[in-house]
Amino acid sequence: MDNRKELREFLISRRAKVTPEQAGLPTFGGHRRVPGLRREEVSLLTGVSVEYYTRLERGNAQGVSESVLESLVRALQLDEAERAHLFDLARRSTSASPARRRPAHRVRPGLQQLLDAMTDVPAFVQNGRLDVLATNELGRALYCDLYDGDVVRGAAGRPPNHARYTFLDARSTDFYPDWNLAARTGVALLRAEAGRRPDDRMLTELIGELTTRSDRFSALWAAHDVRRHTAGTKHFHHRVVGDLTLDYETMELPGDEALALISYTAAPGSTSHQALRFLASWATSPVQEPASDQVPEDRPA
Repeated sequence: MDNRKELREFLISRRAKVTPEQAGLPTFGGHRRVPGLRREEVSLLTGVSVEYYTRLERGNAQGVSESVLESLVRALQLDEAERAHLFDLARRSTSASPARRRPAHRVRPGLQQLLDAMTDVPAFVQNGRLDVLATNELGRALYCDLYDGDVVRGAAGRPPNHARYTFLDARSTDFYPDWNLAARTGVALLRAEAGRRPDDRMLTELIGELTTRSDRFSALWAAHDVRRHTAGTKHFHHRVVGDLTLDYETMELPGDEALALISYTAAPGSTSHQALRFLASWATSPVQEPASDQVPEDRPA
């Protein structure tokens, strides 16, 4: 990936999201040629010259200080995920690393044993590319479509991938009741990972594949949105047990770079809790009905 281009487009996209009113700047009426803030207004808010900010927005972060970046964070009203992404892009824009294939992640036997011991909780290990590297029995049952078809796995026996499933498998539009939210979240996670590891050739290939095959992915990728995926609630419509409302927790694995363990739980006594118990029993001898790997029609934003 072109690190300087990524920094340039990210700054432009964030500047367009902040109005003068939101920034506390006076407005004098008249037609504004750009959405959001002008470069001159960003330079005023950050306390640097217009020429200096223009250089940054052209992707040249050589010698930029942490204090200037923090000023940009405040001026552009970035959240924590956007702040981390800005720092990643600024750091990477000053050094060009050749694209390389990172060694395949290996899930330690002890980690798989931990997953298998979580018999009442769907859980899996995922990397920054949204590849599912390991799961327990209930996790496989929850995401059974991930393991059913080459469109999700990609070529050469690669692990199942959530982004491929969302954008290239028609079943995802039923599995995610709010498909647009799932799509935006997946792209934002990949965008953040691209800022951290722009030299990851497999990530670049994945993004290229999805951009080529899905207009919706391409449009979301161009928005430069990023986010963190730590905790929250997700809604699913499972083809066996129906609607599920599950709370998720993401735990980064300090001993395994770029890997995270994600688990789902349901409120005790809820219909989703009962559905998980039924899914657990189904998982011991599942009967998988055949399903086609069709590309889903792009939904409107």
